[in-house]
Amino acid sequence: MSNSGKIILTSPVQTGRFGRLLGALCEPGDVIGLGGDLGAGKTALTQAIAAGAGVDPAEYVNSPSFALLHEYHGRIPFYHMDFYRLHGADDVVALGLDEYLYRSGIAVVEWYERAESVFPDSTLFVDLDIVDAGRRFARLRSGALSWKQRIEQLTDRLAGTPDKP
Repeated sequence: MSNSGKIILTSPVQTGRFGRLLGALCEPGDVIGLGGDLGAGKTALTQAIAAGAGVDPAEYVNSPSFALLHEYHGRIPFYHMDFYRLHGADDVVALGLDEYLYRSGIAVVEWYERAESVFPDSTLFVDLDIVDAGRRFARLRSGALSWKQRIEQLTDRLAGTPDKP
């Protein structure tokens, strides 16, 4: 995958800003796979992406660990999935969750690693690594040229801005 970036997120505030910027840059049909250990901040990042995508702040975006899918209304439909309890691509396909990866909304999937083979080539994968209590290292990668410019915009906008909401 040729389109990639690395971002140090120095605080939860900056992680939220990163997510809001990412959500604002999303277009219909975008898919974002979020990876990382438990507690890395996948759900918090999803909440910020949803806010940036225009999901009403009154709608509480929470992890669909047991429901597997939550749907929200923003400027375009927002699908939030969690593959933590699934055992692979066969589970995703059997449940029909793969269909949401090809709709005209924004699909954000926590624990994408459980079924990476079902994702479109145009997916943006964001892997979060825990640096310490407040800091994260975000690795972004996508096979889609459409993400190249957007990744550059994200890194540029975050680079010069300290921890301001």
